[in-house]
Amino acid sequence: VSDNQREAGTIVLDPTHASFSPQEGVNDLGATHFIGIGGAGMSVLAEMLHEQGVEVDGSDREPSAKTDRLQGIGITVEFGQRAENVEGKHTVVFSSAIKSDNPEIVAAYEAGERIVHRSDILALLMNAKRAVTVAGAHGKTTTSSMLAHILTHAGEGNLADPSYAIGGSIQGKDGVTIDGGHAGKGDVLVAEADESDGSFAKYHPEIAIVTNSEADHLDHYGTQENYRAAFVNHVQHAEKSVVMCGDDEGNLAVLRALDPQTAKRTVVYATQDTVSLGDLNGAAFVHIESESESAQSGAEHFTLHMPAGLLGEHERMVPVTLTVPGIHNARNASAAIIAAALLGVDVENAAQAATSFLGAARRFQVRGMVGQVTVVDDYAHHPTEISALLDAARRRYPQSVIRVIFQPHLFSRTMFFASEFAEALAKADDVIVTGIFPAREKQEDYPTISSATIVDEALKLDHTPAEDWIRGVEDMHTAAQMMTMRAHHGDVIFTVGAGDITQMDEVMLHSLQAHRWDCEG
Repeated sequence: VSDNQREAGTIVLDPTHASFSPQEGVNDLGATHFIGIGGAGMSVLAEMLHEQGVEVDGSDREPSAKTDRLQGIGITVEFGQRAENVEGKHTVVFSSAIKSDNPEIVAAYEAGERIVHRSDILALLMNAKRAVTVAGAHGKTTTSSMLAHILTHAGEGNLADPSYAIGGSIQGKDGVTIDGGHAGKGDVLVAEADESDGSFAKYHPEIAIVTNSEADHLDHYGTQENYRAAFVNHVQHAEKSVVMCGDDEGNLAVLRALDPQTAKRTVVYATQDTVSLGDLNGAAFVHIESESESAQSGAEHFTLHMPAGLLGEHERMVPVTLTVPGIHNARNASAAIIAAALLGVDVENAAQAATSFLGAARRFQVRGMVGQVTVVDDYAHHPTEISALLDAARRRYPQSVIRVIFQPHLFSRTMFFASEFAEALAKADDVIVTGIFPAREKQEDYPTISSATIVDEALKLDHTPAEDWIRGVEDMHTAAQMMTMRAHHGDVIFTVGAGDITQMDEVMLHSLQAHRWDCEG
């Protein structure tokens, strides 16, 4: 909290306020407490500080897999947020989900403790590393996970054993889940740069990746123009290079708004050619060529056409095969491979390492099969993500009925993008929209927004009559039971959303087991 905020006698939690100077490091933190330590973005940072010897503890509302893991490595977690939890702390860390009347915030303020946003901690960690940030409305977790995987498996010397701060887990071999936070011994830190609250303006990475700049979080930014302006500001802080997807209209607008010096240091990758893309403002261009997916295999194939001068005197044609499906993952992998090559990894080795990447957790993650009904979980929570997911599903399962249980995430996002959600979900054969996962929001602030908001928009589509393919069911347990009772041999059921809809996978698998005779009929 800044001095002027203390003098005014108020508590203002501003995620865009920079709390540390570039000269400060983690050793200046002292005893550090995380409010809401079990959150995906918070737990990663707490673990990284703990690995670097900082005295860390935290609090959360209730136990979770994240808090279990933190306690398992020696970090104390208190359940329930109380003033006494911050006694004797030097630094207290909050996320944008925490409000100024939180008892731990109030106690820390009254005690004169330093109160900082989670982005301040991430910025502090970046000061000592060659940082690569990954920003965008979607694709952040997969792209940053891919880059961390490539560095781990193809990096040599100081490029090996990277640190990473990823807001999710990574799928490992044999069903093992790898945590998204690691304090490595190498020089590189790979980090998701969350744009939702504007805090990514603090970061000064060596390389900034932007997967897309498609409008989101309009509850914070207000307009699409403000949203894109924040991306322009973010990437102009990159000290060496910017890597951007050119298939996104928002990114092209950001690219054309960059100052000439930054644009010259930018690499654009796209499945479209330069004639289709138009003015690239002097940026280098990497073409994703010959993209295809082997029928029903989930294997994604493409070639990266690297121009002369980017990685040496001569142009390079780099073949890539992925085990994660979908053209959106071809784009994500392209960003990761290009960034790894710019860091100094041999580009062919980087492409080879990408082949063994199994995906971020909850990204097209097959959770099981019963009676030849497959249950798949995915984190998609923006209309474009859902559209890409269902396109990939059609390619992976071309003969299957695709069924979706979608849990909208945030009342505000549902309000802003209801028609886009309806259009994206129309790519499935059967859809149930559950009650909205509120996260930091309250239903009383959005009294007219519910699952019916999306269903009502679907009624307006020039599509098969909506009542034949989509319905709203507030309770997700009821929705799961309904979907399994309708499933047949060969169908694929997707649980989709960024909330707790993932819990329904086990519910459905158990239900399918109990009724497997029906599925096999």
